[in-house]
Amino acid sequence: MIPERSLEVLRAIVQDFIYSSQPVGSKSLLDRHPLGVSAATIRNDMALLEEEQLIVAPHTSAGRIPTEKGYRLFVDKLSDLKPLSQAEKSAIENFLVGANDIDDIVERTARQLAQLTNTLALVQYPSLGKSRVRHIELIPLNSARVLLMLITDSGRIQQHQVEVAELDDAVVQELRGRLNGTLAGLPLAEVKAKVSGLVTEFSPARRAAIDVLISALLELVDENRLEKIMISGAANLVKQEQDFSGDLSRVLQEIEEQVVLLKLLEELSADQHGVGLRIGSEIGNENLRSASILVTGYENNGAEIAKLGVLGPTRMDYSGNIAAVRAVARYLTKILEGNS
Repeated sequence: MIPERSLEVLRAIVQDFIYSSQPVGSKSLLDRHPLGVSAATIRNDMALLEEEQLIVAPHTSAGRIPTEKGYRLFVDKLSDLKPLSQAEKSAIENFLVGANDIDDIVERTARQLAQLTNTLALVQYPSLGKSRVRHIELIPLNSARVLLMLITDSGRIQQHQVEVAELDDAVVQELRGRLNGTLAGLPLAEVKAKVSGLVTEFSPARRAAIDVLISALLELVDENRLEKIMISGAANLVKQEQDFSGDLSRVLQEIEEQVVLLKLLEELSADQHGVGLRIGSEIGNENLRSASILVTGYENNGAEIAKLGVLGPTRMDYSGNIAAVRAVARYLTKILEGNS
């Protein structure tokens, strides 16, 4: 059991090291923090923390830096998250103004999160199993071409111009009505089964064109099967290369493998701070042993549809980043539900 005063010393060491990236000594702790004890007492606390493998002396330095175990205890004992500044709150409230569809929303979210946290931002696209049809639009462009649009409840708008044999407007309107009557509110995963016999409901002369349009719709649905992540802020990691113990190239190699990141996102579940967090070796990937990742989910209609988060060095601003990730997720949820 670590005494509360020693935990205060650990918190101060972690905070100072995150801020300065320099080993922290007892004198600097007394100068920067109102710990209310003598330098000798601080040194005793530091000796205890070192014995518990929560801090370590790098090389021959008189100062100490947190270990992976120290970061974990620091995060687990966080009582208050760092409040966002007014500028950060304003940035979060405005970054999606004018966003048109889910692709634009996801890209802007990743870019804003990277700027707020000075890390690599990860934003997962809503997947097929978690999205539903909101509306299907068919717009005749001329006698042989129809604009097909698929709009999901996640805000994604997909469209495709379909070449068809001559099809009059009345039949297009009938197909639009039948598709929306059958599919509106339905999970994308169930669309194929629901439209499989629809073509037979039209006259034989119209079936070839109807079949082309339904096939095009299913192609748009299938595009949602691709699990994808939008990534932003790789340059932030390059600026912090010294924090990756010479392993940044290996970190970047893993980032390129979206399968690895998707697996991590799926595995991470929220802790007491409302995020899923792994530090260093907890990630279970040798190439990411000098990194930390924290994620949370965003929702639509009360259900989680995907996740977002950040990846950075173990020397990251955990308190500030947890607050930023949660705030961005809440705002993204608000925007998506407002668009539903």
